[in-house]
Amino acid sequence: MISSAMTEILRLLYAAATPQLSDDCAGVLGMDHLALSLSVAGHATEQLWSSGKTSSLFEDLQFTLGEGPGPDAVRTGMLVLAHDVSAVWAGRWPTLLPAMAHLPIEAMFCLPLSLGGITVGVLTALRSTPGPMTGQEMDDALGLAAALTLQFLGGDGVQVDSWVDEQPNGELHRAIVHQATGMLSVQLNTSLGLALLRLRAYAYSHDRSIIDIAEDIVSRRLRLDGDRPESDAPDETRG
Repeated sequence: MISSAMTEILRLLYAAATPQLSDDCAGVLGMDHLALSLSVAGHATEQLWSSGKTSSLFEDLQFTLGEGPGPDAVRTGMLVLAHDVSAVWAGRWPTLLPAMAHLPIEAMFCLPLSLGGITVGVLTALRSTPGPMTGQEMDDALGLAAALTLQFLGGDGVQVDSWVDEQPNGELHRAIVHQATGMLSVQLNTSLGLALLRLRAYAYSHDRSIIDIAEDIVSRRLRLDGDRPESDAPDETRG
């Protein structure tokens, strides 16, 4: 049974003119950080909401590297729980674990937003200290995940667009990444999937945010077909 505190959070979620999660939501779940992401293509996700910088950075790392508890939850439709990050087998997420070492995260809990065989997203809960959720915290997390699933499946008429409208400039968190992927696909004469892999690889190898790299590509400060700024490219109109 969910707690009275979570009941109030769900009441506000349904009553709000535009969808939002209470700032108290993480605390009710015994967490320090939360993120909500929607499945957009295959096992990739798009962040719709986060409680702060740490959860956003963690979500961007998972997206860049293509691995982690979130992608696993979306792929399998099952809970992925890591009560103690330091005890996770290094081969489980071989690139994510070292890449996230600078973040204050010692426990990770990813709950798929699933109904039947459909998984529409994932709720990610992060804590700076190791240890499992209590029974009450897990009941509340499952209740929240179920409510969000119904929203995204249109059970109460709330559309994904309403969440997008709450983003800065009314755009998806990674809209710039999708734009850069399209540009790369043309520049490299390759598929969108391979262009995204190239973008991810470049961001990882240069230890930079994939969003920062995407912004450089869209603003034409960077080309990955030689990694030169466009202004330095040879002028093919000259004789």
